[in-house]
Amino acid sequence: MENEKFEVLTQLIENKKYAEFMHAIDEINPVDAADFLMSLPEDKQLTAFRMLKKDAAADIFAELESDFQEKIISTATDSEIATMIDELFMDDTVDMLEELPANMVKRILQSAKPETRTLINKFLSYPEASAGSIMTTEFVDLRKTMSVGEALSHIRKTGFDKETVYVAYVTDRSRVLEGTIRLEELLFTDDNTKIEDIMNAEFVCADTHDDEETVASLISKYDLFALPVVDMEGRLVGIVTVDDAIDVIEEAATEDMEMISAITPTDKPYLKTGVVETCKKRIPWLLLLMISATFTGQIIASFETALAAFPMLIAFIPMLMGTGGNSGGQSSVTIIRGLALDEIRMKDILKVVWKEFRVAFICGLILSVCNYFKIILVDNLIFNNEVEPLSAFVVSLTLLVTVIVSKVIGCSLPIFAKRIGFDPAVMASPFITTVVDTVSLIIYFQFAKMLLGI
Repeated sequence: MENEKFEVLTQLIENKKYAEFMHAIDEINPVDAADFLMSLPEDKQLTAFRMLKKDAAADIFAELESDFQEKIISTATDSEIATMIDELFMDDTVDMLEELPANMVKRILQSAKPETRTLINKFLSYPEASAGSIMTTEFVDLRKTMSVGEALSHIRKTGFDKETVYVAYVTDRSRVLEGTIRLEELLFTDDNTKIEDIMNAEFVCADTHDDEETVASLISKYDLFALPVVDMEGRLVGIVTVDDAIDVIEEAATEDMEMISAITPTDKPYLKTGVVETCKKRIPWLLLLMISATFTGQIIASFETALAAFPMLIAFIPMLMGTGGNSGGQSSVTIIRGLALDEIRMKDILKVVWKEFRVAFICGLILSVCNYFKIILVDNLIFNNEVEPLSAFVVSLTLLVTVIVSKVIGCSLPIFAKRIGFDPAVMASPFITTVVDTVSLIIYFQFAKMLLGI
């Protein structure tokens, strides 16, 4: 269906039926319209955008990628910029300004109305990734002394320019937040009922300096359409809507995935990121992991003479390291996810370690028993019966202990990382695997030294 719409719009432009194009694009979702504009050849993108109606242009502009927005701003007149800023919701304006070069931000601020410029500067002064930086000021506020009928009349007059009217916020004359009320409650309540009699005085809110991920988790936890944001005096200064919370959750998930894969996070789409920039994001981690992996080589080299007497032991090193890394990775990813959802906290570390120890013991025992019989029944065929039962026992015992140690390391490191202020995702598979590789070799050679006398 989307492709069909795009084809129709493209044909209208090519046939120069601009009036029909303006009407047709005005009827589709702004997100789809933005996708269509960005799919056009570069020489037609600006032409198509300039044909949009004023209201539609503002809605679609908010959904465009930052480089396209930059292109539009660079070709627009000061009056066109001022009109665009007036039509955009404040949070969309701030999002755009955070992505644009400083010279363009300066030009936009100069073109905006004085009151708009003051409000934008206030938003830009909030810490990055805070509730204040993603909130919007377009909300419906009521007084508790209003009747339901007066409240509905107020919403009809002012709600058109608000980002959401599903929830209204009850404030006093000093703008201190006193309660919230849903639109459906107003619609199904007698017009003469006072707002203070039906408002929800037990509300959830955020502070302007709260982290944006905390705000998103609150919206998700309490199934809110929007979360009110207050200042230090409890005055309502804005709201964070569910669509902005979804964006935050998506960005956080993407960042965690990149960190888990040992890649420095980037805010650009993959195809918009250059080769050199992509390399810069990846090479520091690869260098770090490469250098840390040299410890593994040093350990093997230190036992080179002993391994010469038992060459078959070398064959089991990849299996031990791989199983240890996989075991640690399973635990770390599970704990990182729990930390992200606020299901696990520092105080829970003993519970987590005790649980992972028991899980690791059961998993390790099953793996070691299976591995012992695999060596005796299968691997001996490969090594011409050179693997003695005692050697098989050493390998299997190492496997059991490695799985236990790996899971304990994998579950505890992310918690400690968060405790000292690092992103827990840093302690994911690549890092855990490197640590576990070294530990598993130390365990392996110590058991071989004690039981085989190497």
